[in-house]
Amino acid sequence: MIPYGRQSISADDIEAVVKVLQGDWLTQGPAIDRFEELIAAKTEARYCVAFANGTAALHAAAAAAGLGPGDTVATTPLTFAASGACARYVGADLTLIDIDPDTLCIDLEKMPPGLDAIVPMHYGGLPVDLEAMPYRPRVVIEDAAHAIGARTADGPVGNCAHSDMTIFSFHPVKTITSAEGGAVTTNDTDLADAMRTFRHHGVQRRPEEGAWYYEIPEVGYNYRITDMQAALGESQLHRLDQFIARRNEIAARYRAELADLPLTLPREPDSPVVHGRHLFPIQVDERRRVHEELKALGVGTQVHYVPLYRHRAYVGAAVTPEQFPHCEAAYQRLLSLPMFPDLTEAEQGRVVAALETVLR
Repeated sequence: MIPYGRQSISADDIEAVVKVLQGDWLTQGPAIDRFEELIAAKTEARYCVAFANGTAALHAAAAAAGLGPGDTVATTPLTFAASGACARYVGADLTLIDIDPDTLCIDLEKMPPGLDAIVPMHYGGLPVDLEAMPYRPRVVIEDAAHAIGARTADGPVGNCAHSDMTIFSFHPVKTITSAEGGAVTTNDTDLADAMRTFRHHGVQRRPEEGAWYYEIPEVGYNYRITDMQAALGESQLHRLDQFIARRNEIAARYRAELADLPLTLPREPDSPVVHGRHLFPIQVDERRRVHEELKALGVGTQVHYVPLYRHRAYVGAAVTPEQFPHCEAAYQRLLSLPMFPDLTEAEQGRVVAALETVLR
């Protein structure tokens, strides 16, 4: 079975993790500092704070920004639960904004007035044009779980040119992996300090009272990443440009060889934008049949995502799919094809041939 996504682990990656295992620090050690410094350098951000996963990173970003009860946070319905969960975790109200049917990203022109925060998600790795916001809410948190390595006219995603913070995810199917892991970039010293405290139980050291002494003025969480994860992530980051180039090569071949089939191809970015290519989402009629028949032919696909308005944990019963016509129309047809750097030419040929069989 060809999976829709899979990590690419090299001998250097394994060596980096083994080196940590043979050293003195398994967690809270120097590998984390190196990982954060390299992410900051790659994204051209001033600070980076690494976390146990991308969901923890979103939670920390929302908390550090001071969001809470009485605040309204908006995001796209076409995303994983974490993009909305970060609002719920801090007690804020969550509202959803329909997508642009062309880009499948949040339609910023539909932003309602009075938002306190927005979490635009770069769907599939295509950067949202944040300059399209009709106004800037108090807090802007980019959800770039799909978009490390992507670029806009303002530079790399993560430089926070139009946001307060940008979060990344390093799950195994993402562009780079640390097994599980996440990070937040920011250019704000206070936000970076707050997130570091938040990920370590809220601990604040008071060395003037003794080297051992600390206080916890506010409840925090154990959201720390380990040195093993950080070492893997750092090693993977050295291949980020290679991964992005390969993903875009795969996308180009899909576009060329699927052009005549009865399906909708994903939007291409306008120059000088560089697509992160976490996903290659096509749209097809009879999606369930296509999914099942491709599986029978040895091709794994996935649907990204079941929209947030279908999850009662995040919206009330009064919120219905009919309120988000563009997202619902896309959801009914979306199917993500295999997309990962180690996908071979022969395997991609099998994917194309299987689609030709199923759709013709």
